[in-house]
Amino acid sequence: MKFKILGNTASKLAVGFVMGALAAGGVATAVTSNGSSAQVCVDSRTQAMYLATNGTCSKTRTLVDLGTGSMSVKTIAAAVTPSVVSINVVTATGSGTGSGSIIRTGATSSYILTNNHVIESAVTGGTITVEFSNGDTTDAKIVGRDTIYDLAVIQIQKGNLPVIAFGDSSNLSIGDPVVAIGSPLGLASTVTSGIISALHRPVTTGTTGSESYIDAIQTDAAINPGNSGGALLDAQGRIIGVNSAIATLTSGGSSGSIGLGFSIPINQAKRIATEIIDTPAHISTRPVLGIFFDTTYVGTGAKILKLSPGEGAEKAGVPAGAIIRSIDGFKIPDLTTAIVRIRSYAPGDVVTVVVDLPAGGSQTFKVTMGSAPSQ
Repeated sequence: MKFKILGNTASKLAVGFVMGALAAGGVATAVTSNGSSAQVCVDSRTQAMYLATNGTCSKTRTLVDLGTGSMSVKTIAAAVTPSVVSINVVTATGSGTGSGSIIRTGATSSYILTNNHVIESAVTGGTITVEFSNGDTTDAKIVGRDTIYDLAVIQIQKGNLPVIAFGDSSNLSIGDPVVAIGSPLGLASTVTSGIISALHRPVTTGTTGSESYIDAIQTDAAINPGNSGGALLDAQGRIIGVNSAIATLTSGGSSGSIGLGFSIPINQAKRIATEIIDTPAHISTRPVLGIFFDTTYVGTGAKILKLSPGEGAEKAGVPAGAIIRSIDGFKIPDLTTAIVRIRSYAPGDVVTVVVDLPAGGSQTFKVTMGSAPSQ
């Protein structure tokens, strides 16, 4: 599937989804742990390693402590690869590939977290097939999806599978080592490594009117078309991000990795996935500040056009016509950054908003985020 270029930035870069099949690559190198011990369960028959998320193993597996020293990509790959799958979508209009991570399993079924853009073509028809690292395949169905956050959960009728361990994306630093696992070019279980290059990078993907706004983790680990929905892991093999987009040069026709990959923070993705799985309607929520932005404003900051009656901003006393300068200390240079910053929170969170008042001067407000169904 041809890689889709979705938009330009002032630096002549285009951010696009990493679904499809174009290029693969990456050389595994050693990464250093953060000093905490990691434990795995080694299968007595196959010798495959599975992360021991609760420090215990079944009778057929042996608990092994990987130690507190350096941890190699080889070790991470062996432990986590069984929890990362390839996703193949076939519809009447074409086909595509992506990746996903097993986040919950039971006796007879399991749930897989991926990107919405990986499976959205199958919403109105088509088939979704999941392929495991051992080559086995099974059909999948869509449980729910969130277009605003570009996330989706699919379900397979296969249980007792190795589940990926969750990390904490709020506890990351620039320079931390990371490992990416996914299926670029449909090549299952491809492993690459790198570092966290930046945090809180505002990234917009999608077409006009149906954009997804990502408070992205930026990494130089090689991410290519087909990696969408795959796992970005910390040095302990815990998922800290969902690989979703890459930037490419607009000239020269290059559409593979140039060391600018973007992942959705796992804390955000975990909240969305949990709501999709656990709510009866399989619908997630988004935070609401209670404002409408003036999209014609071209100055620095994000201008409030009007307020939503009864929502957080109005209750806090924020006036229409004010210009948002910062949210919780994060500078807001433009509308996109404001939207990304707002959507990085959860309903019920209290945020500190600094605005320039319409009559002059600035003022700080404490605003409680409301809640609305996500699309």
